[in-house]
Amino acid sequence: MTDATPAAPLTTAEDNQWASFAHLGGILGFLPSLIIWLVFKDRGAFTNSEAKEALNFQITLAIGYVAAFILSFIVIGILLYVALPILSIIFSILGFIKAKDGIAYRYPFALRLIK
Repeated sequence: MTDATPAAPLTTAEDNQWASFAHLGGILGFLPSLIIWLVFKDRGAFTNSEAKEALNFQITLAIGYVAAFILSFIVIGILLYVALPILSIIFSILGFIKAKDGIAYRYPFALRLIK
């Protein structure tokens, strides 16, 4: 039989590192934030909160892309297609910079669906 021991808690440096990666991964979409949250949520409180924040922002962006598709039949949808990736990059980098220093980052707009 194998003994399933829980993983060791993250050190403060590791907690800050994974929390910052959760934000930076947002540039690639929601999967990096989701994977980091699922793997490390029980090992580090800071990573748990920051990965949830990043994931909520990515879900908000996904909803924005759906709205942009629907509105693409008028000019505003095309503008959203241009603005959303730029906002994703900017806010993900800002979140990365704050989280790597151990400072919690809240996105200016995000639906808080995962609590």
